[in-house]
Amino acid sequence: MFEVAEIGHKLSKKQFDELTPQLHTRLLEAQFKLQKTRHSIVIIISGVEGAGKGEVVNRLNEWLDSRGIATNAFWDETNDQTLRPDYWRFWRALPARGNIGILFGSWYTRPIVKKVFGEIDAAEFERQLKNICEFERMLADDGVIIIKLWFHMSKEAAVKRLAKEATLRKAAPETQKYLEQYDAFLPVCEQALRETEQSSSPWHIIEATNKKYRDATAAEIILNTFLQHLDAEQQHQESQHKETHFLPTQPTVLDHVNLDLSLTKKAYSTALNLAQNKLNTLSWEARKQRKSIVAVFEGWDASGKGSAIRRVTQAIDARLYKVISTAAPTDEEAAQHYLWRFWRHIPLAGYVTIYDRSWYGRVLVERVEKFAKDREWHRAYAEINHFEEQLYEHGIILCKFWIHISPEEQLRRFEERAKVPWKKHKITQEDWRNREKWHDYKTAIDDMVVHTSTQHAPWTLVPGNDKKYARINILNTLNQAIEKSLDSSSN
Repeated sequence: MFEVAEIGHKLSKKQFDELTPQLHTRLLEAQFKLQKTRHSIVIIISGVEGAGKGEVVNRLNEWLDSRGIATNAFWDETNDQTLRPDYWRFWRALPARGNIGILFGSWYTRPIVKKVFGEIDAAEFERQLKNICEFERMLADDGVIIIKLWFHMSKEAAVKRLAKEATLRKAAPETQKYLEQYDAFLPVCEQALRETEQSSSPWHIIEATNKKYRDATAAEIILNTFLQHLDAEQQHQESQHKETHFLPTQPTVLDHVNLDLSLTKKAYSTALNLAQNKLNTLSWEARKQRKSIVAVFEGWDASGKGSAIRRVTQAIDARLYKVISTAAPTDEEAAQHYLWRFWRHIPLAGYVTIYDRSWYGRVLVERVEKFAKDREWHRAYAEINHFEEQLYEHGIILCKFWIHISPEEQLRRFEERAKVPWKKHKITQEDWRNREKWHDYKTAIDDMVVHTSTQHAPWTLVPGNDKKYARINILNTLNQAIEKSLDSSSN
């Protein structure tokens, strides 16, 4: 989930100075428009210690009109607060209609801190997260626009910034204490974000290493959320809203996949034999230990999903696996929740199901092609995470692969398919049309990884320009996941 916020997003001083007047002006215009509505806005500022959350709050107060904005910090606790229910102080801080409230710390802070330091157990943490969801849903139903910003940076970057701030005496007293628990905070924070992701109040994860990028991105997210809710046409017809983009194009997770990786034919042959033999042994051991395996294959058109799946199935006894190829839903499937058709094929204990495309169609093709409404694919992240968590808790081994290729390699493969008689059936007009939406799909893939790459179900981004390398990468990853899950003491 957080890997997308560790890939080096940045803005230069010149770029930031050019953006500032536009962002400042548009934010003020949106704020004045807000004052004429029955909406209020709550901006939640959360994230890693040392990420500069206080600086973001200062920037927002600088760019917005002070007469319609109030900032509340929740890091200390007064006697009044300790003698009242937990949410009392949050209710008192909610902005009136037409106004903006910035919450520096929020109803997320105490549950996360208590879970990390062992003051509450997993069941109580879950209960408190459910309470948060209900609270936010109630506010949203009443017209409160909730904007949740999570500022993230790597441990190394946070330590470096903290050392600098300590020299300048700018670090908050608790920062060092929390930063020392960085590794303990990360999975707890991921769970909190994952389980409180809602279409009415989604999380936005922002890379905070570069301060200018951090501030400009936060402002753009806030502005676009303003516009989404306040535009008169948007209130009547959701599809009319177009996001406003001020920031120059930034790298995505796919830009950090090394597509130059390759294997020689000889190295591939040796590695394939070893990996398939190992997978055969592990699949039988998983059958013995009644461990199910679910492998999800997603990727660009012509990225080599089919050939990679064949290398997997060649290694597994045909009695143990099933390959489910996902196409447009049938009438029967369309009459059900979109996850229904995938639940049908979850394997029995000890068996394997391979999905050739999957439930991620909701946040990829259905999003890009507008087969799903915005609110439908937004809430799908939480639905998918919950679905995958149920598989994990049942003991199912879940592996998710995105096979990435360059646009140039895709074009080469398309042209090859068009020329070779036995490959022509693989290329359609829809494939060519999808190429024209490469940027839209890339954005959707980035969002997909942000919201659904979790501790128990991480994405594996596979370099696919060289098919031989991709196949070995997939087989080895699958073997490692199965081996990790099996009981090594079993005979």
